[in-house]
Amino acid sequence: MANEFDLVVIGTGTAAATVAAGCRAAGWSVAVVDSRPYGGTCVLRGCDPKKVLVGAAEALDWARRLEGKGVKAKAKIDWKALMQFKRTFTDPVPASREKGFQQKGIATFHGRARFTGPTSLKVGPEKLAAKKVVIAAGAEPMELGLPGEKHLRTSDDFLELKRLPKRVAFVGGGYISFEFAHVARRAGAEVTILHRGEQPLVRFDPELVEQLVAYSRQLGIKVRLNTEAKAIEKTPGQKGLVVKAVEAGKEQAFEADLVVHGAGRVPAIAGLNLKKAGVEHNRRGVRLNEYLQSVTNPAVYAAGDTAGSDGPPLTPVAGYEGRVVAANLLGGNQTKVEYGAIPSVAFTVPPLAAVGLSEKAAQEQGRKFRVNHGETAGWFSSRRIGEECSGFKVMVEEGSERILGAHLLGPQAEETINLFALAMQHGLTASQLGKVLYAYPTHASDVQYML
Repeated sequence: MANEFDLVVIGTGTAAATVAAGCRAAGWSVAVVDSRPYGGTCVLRGCDPKKVLVGAAEALDWARRLEGKGVKAKAKIDWKALMQFKRTFTDPVPASREKGFQQKGIATFHGRARFTGPTSLKVGPEKLAAKKVVIAAGAEPMELGLPGEKHLRTSDDFLELKRLPKRVAFVGGGYISFEFAHVARRAGAEVTILHRGEQPLVRFDPELVEQLVAYSRQLGIKVRLNTEAKAIEKTPGQKGLVVKAVEAGKEQAFEADLVVHGAGRVPAIAGLNLKKAGVEHNRRGVRLNEYLQSVTNPAVYAAGDTAGSDGPPLTPVAGYEGRVVAANLLGGNQTKVEYGAIPSVAFTVPPLAAVGLSEKAAQEQGRKFRVNHGETAGWFSSRRIGEECSGFKVMVEEGSERILGAHLLGPQAEETINLFALAMQHGLTASQLGKVLYAYPTHASDVQYML
């Protein structure tokens, strides 16, 4: 006999928990399924533990920047102690998350879910039947098809390192590579990033990325662009690894003790047997309509990283999509996704942040706008803390004075970008945002000079 529910949710992360809790509160019978520890990517293997490591790197960076400017302390990162501190955040999560589900009356299942029909699934020996199914299983590193790919370690592995190897190489030039490279370098490792394109961190403004890359190199991070990894091999004696690559048409070899996969992630849907459920999907995830409902199986919805939607793969987006799915399950398809201005941040040290259009996208849309752009290391907010790497770019539409996009690099960029997001979400003009009387001296008070 199958366990019958109104709703089965695949996943236990931000999107999944939002849908499950919302529908259970409305009186539905709900089950959640996860093949990994309960909690999802963000709190266990992503945003939260990463930011703990970044916090240590930031503290060390502050001390080093102010050496000779009133600070004498010689700080260094104790990797073992840092990992112990990180685990105080992550270790309690799986049990706490599962207990929270159960206290709400949500049934919990452990194992890999596989569809056996449009709304029926198997989880190990257990059979589940539901009226509706939500797929919110997160993402996983994409397969690169490289010889020796088994030697690659993931971001999950990096966050569990008991000790930091002397030499670390990252394949790919996205968020994961740059964020962890900045942490590892501050902790004393020799770090190399191999990126096959001309520009890493492609979601961000190219000029600010160029500025960050130059600063990363100044820190001692070897950033190799136009360098495509071709194979990973054990070095003679089996004591290390070597990444065979092609750089500007020439074969190169990069030795490391640890090679980390930072070349992109894909929706974690490969093992769900979606064909059996009649759920169409592509490389972006489950194909959905504007209500986040499967275009081929109306009983199935998706949210978060498994959703083939226009939303970027960010935790706040997953939570928002979870709310939209819950609303449409409970009230019929009444709520369409409207993403608006969504800020994103690469938590390097210093951080890089963006919201809205890039300069190129605004040009391609035929917008008429002015660009305010500059390096800000000489501004008081950067100079007082010895920050040499900071800058901004803001695009303002002619006539309407609407802010089309904002791009920030430097201390507190991850906070200041939210002011631009708030203004853009609510239609504030550049002049209105610039007339706010900000507390001074703060990074927020710099906004008026960027406009």
